[in-house]
Amino acid sequence: MEDTIVLKPVPEAIKSARDHVGMIASALHMDDFIPRLIVSELAANAWRHAKPDDHIIVRAYPLHGRLVVEVWDQSDEMPVIQHPDVTQEDGRGLMILSQLVFRWGTRPVAEGGKIVFAEIAV
Repeated sequence: MEDTIVLKPVPEAIKSARDHVGMIASALHMDDFIPRLIVSELAANAWRHAKPDDHIIVRAYPLHGRLVVEVWDQSDEMPVIQHPDVTQEDGRGLMILSQLVFRWGTRPVAEGGKIVFAEIAV
């Protein structure tokens, strides 16, 4: 099973990322709800910060009893957990993500951009 897909930065990329990671989670015999939710947030953030000619790369694979989900985008802007007030409609995704995963983080990529990853217990 292919663990990596390359997507154009369009709204439909979020569904494609979600379906891809859901398929991998199912192949590992794990509930796919959390992996789909996590990659939806990461892919949405990548899409939000992408330029029209960028790509979003989504990768998911098992490692040491966890499912690792990675999203690489070409923006150098690092994600930050926000603490929005009740009147804001967005800004909660990374805060929620941080509560659902074993570990998450970012790393810059030499080619430009960054990888945001999350490790989910299988």
